[in-house]
Amino acid sequence: MPGPFELIIILVIVLLLFGGKRLKNIGNDLGGAIKGFKKSMKDETTEAKVIKEAK
Repeated sequence: MPGPFELIIILVIVLLLFGGKRLKNIGNDLGGAIKGFKKSMKDETTEAKVIKEAK
C-alpha cells in the first residue's frame, strides 16, 4: 500500500498528464455515471415492489 508521499507524487503526475480541466471533466462524467446507476437501481427496486404487490 503506497504511503501519503507516494500518493502525492502519483496525483501530481496525473495532474501533469491530463491537466486540471480534463480531470474536472472526467470527475463530472464519473459522478454523472454513478448518479445514473444509483437512480436506475432505485427505479428497478421500486418496479420490483410494484410487480410483487400486484401478485
